[in-house]
Amino acid sequence: MVQSIDQTAVNTVRCLAADVVKGANSGHPGAPMGCAPMAHVLFNKFLKYNPKNPKFINRDRFVLSNGHGCTLQYIMLHLAGYDISMDDLKNFRKLNSKTPGHPEATDTPGIEVTTGPLGQGICNAVGLAAAEAQLAATFNRPGYDLFDNNTYVILGDGCLQEGVSSEAISLAGHWKLGKLIALYDDNAITIDGSTEVSFTEDVIKRFEACGWHTVIVGDGDNDLDAIEQAVADAKAVTDKPTLIKVKTTIGYGSINQGEEKVHGSPLSDDDIKQVKEKFGFDVNEKYFVPQEVYDLYATRAEQGAQLEEAWNALYAQYKEEFPTEAAELERRLAGELPEGWQSALPRFTPADAPVATRKLSEGVLTALSDVVPELLGGSADLTGSNLTRWKKAVDFQHPSTGLGDYSGRYFRYGVREHGMFAIMNGLAAYGVDNIPFGGTFLNFLTYGWGAARLSALSHLRVIYVMTHDSIGLGEDGPTHQPIETLVLTRATPNMLTFRPADGNEVSGTYLVAIEEKHRPSVIALSRQNLPQLEGSSIEAVRKGGYVLQEAENAKLILVATGSEVALAVETAKELAEQDIPTRVVSMPCTELFDEQSDEYKRSVLTPGTPIISIEALGVTGWEKYAHAHVGMRSFGASAPIKDLYNKFEITVDATIAKAKKLIAYYEGVGYVPEVNLDF
Repeated sequence: MVQSIDQTAVNTVRCLAADVVKGANSGHPGAPMGCAPMAHVLFNKFLKYNPKNPKFINRDRFVLSNGHGCTLQYIMLHLAGYDISMDDLKNFRKLNSKTPGHPEATDTPGIEVTTGPLGQGICNAVGLAAAEAQLAATFNRPGYDLFDNNTYVILGDGCLQEGVSSEAISLAGHWKLGKLIALYDDNAITIDGSTEVSFTEDVIKRFEACGWHTVIVGDGDNDLDAIEQAVADAKAVTDKPTLIKVKTTIGYGSINQGEEKVHGSPLSDDDIKQVKEKFGFDVNEKYFVPQEVYDLYATRAEQGAQLEEAWNALYAQYKEEFPTEAAELERRLAGELPEGWQSALPRFTPADAPVATRKLSEGVLTALSDVVPELLGGSADLTGSNLTRWKKAVDFQHPSTGLGDYSGRYFRYGVREHGMFAIMNGLAAYGVDNIPFGGTFLNFLTYGWGAARLSALSHLRVIYVMTHDSIGLGEDGPTHQPIETLVLTRATPNMLTFRPADGNEVSGTYLVAIEEKHRPSVIALSRQNLPQLEGSSIEAVRKGGYVLQEAENAKLILVATGSEVALAVETAKELAEQDIPTRVVSMPCTELFDEQSDEYKRSVLTPGTPIISIEALGVTGWEKYAHAHVGMRSFGASAPIKDLYNKFEITVDATIAKAKKLIAYYEGVGYVPEVNLDF
């Protein structure tokens, strides 16, 4: 049969998806075969991209939120001319390939964000669109639209069922992100079967209620013109994000099309043959792309290269007319921090008044707000508690609201921790070294853990400002008191966990968190006032742990974090009066300490000396650094802070009693085992 070049391209994607998944004997062929028409329309008709420079800053962003269908994205990148070869497609889901089982931004050129956990991608897309709006308001000038890209996202039923997507969808509508266009793969199938068993809401009405423009395409399997018109209509609406509901058939062309069987398993050999025959392809030829399809996409790629050339010329003129703004943008595009920014960090002495570390954090953010303009702050409706908003901050809001404007750098996320974290990933991924930070109570970090984990996996510099960091928050009780939370963060690869003890350590925490370009940081901050400590410094935080107060011929080491470092200092003072010289070690970041040389670590936690850890959270994990522990082994309780510390024996007296037992025990056995060994 005679096919148009567009239809041939669509069917090429379908057949190639079946081959790629079959070759791996693993994967999800159904979504790529069903979404092929909308993907082709986007990549061949609308997306601005240059495959020779995947990081072209004004490229359109494309996110595949239903990341299990990543075969589709890899095929589109291959056709578009990105550095994804046919051999890379053949190596789908194989070790060290560019084509892992779900899209990973660190592995594959052309992948904007790491998706797979459903719902995360649409939230990242909201962050990407918000980043474009903020940068456009900051840098664009009349006649110089340096930032005007669209963000496109394909999402499925699963994404819409995950609660995190509702949080971000609501915010996108509130923010009126008109350059965000989402295409909903409405195939009515999930792993359990038809969506009739669990998902019967009116999606269009939901999005309209959230302030979105909506369009419906009735035949997403064949009507390419309708898809193209829908996207064109969406681009014309500039004061609302758009949802295009595209009715598709999962696994289109398969003998099992429209059934859950084609979701997550390769098609049989016979099925693949009949698919190819149905679409006019050689049934015996695998991994085949007609030359005219390559040529079609090569033309589009050339258009993209010309777009970048035009942008570069515009930028050159911009530099001449707006040298100050251009210099700032150049710095950020180069990934460089402002020269001398560290000098703005506040420093403290023991003569300074006791202050809660959340309040000290506010002081740091205020000091850095003008110096590091790429800092983009926010809070999940706890601004007054997290103290994340600096004094001169402007809110990121659509100008029509009168509540701020798009140049604002403070984001009001509402009571949406998970959405906030996922949107921050999108803000960080945009490509101009944005440094997003967002606040909530530490105990609610796990509300959004799926997104926080992806920050680490994606190597994104996202800062989690987590206040009310222990049982020290007091009367709110065990529902709000974190116990196990830092065990989780410390166990997570490529994530830094900070629990600073005073003002210098808070400044040092932000020093490291901002310098670390490829790791997220969780900063646990106290509600209660803490003293400024003798021996602390900003620079010492880089080591993760350090000797805060030394004692000659120490018989004991106390290692503590955050609010308990002052308790350790007081304990050491009393122990010294009882002829037990005691070293005090502050450990604001165990992960950084672990990265130091063995020589340094032994100089801090000296072999042969008994060690006690003190932290008003769970003791799990501290066995790596100490022989005994003062901390939590249960949930907390509702009471004033002093009563809680007494009840759970996180006190000077309890620590002294444990210290004497520990010292006596090891004197009895004749040796002290070394801690923190790893062979």
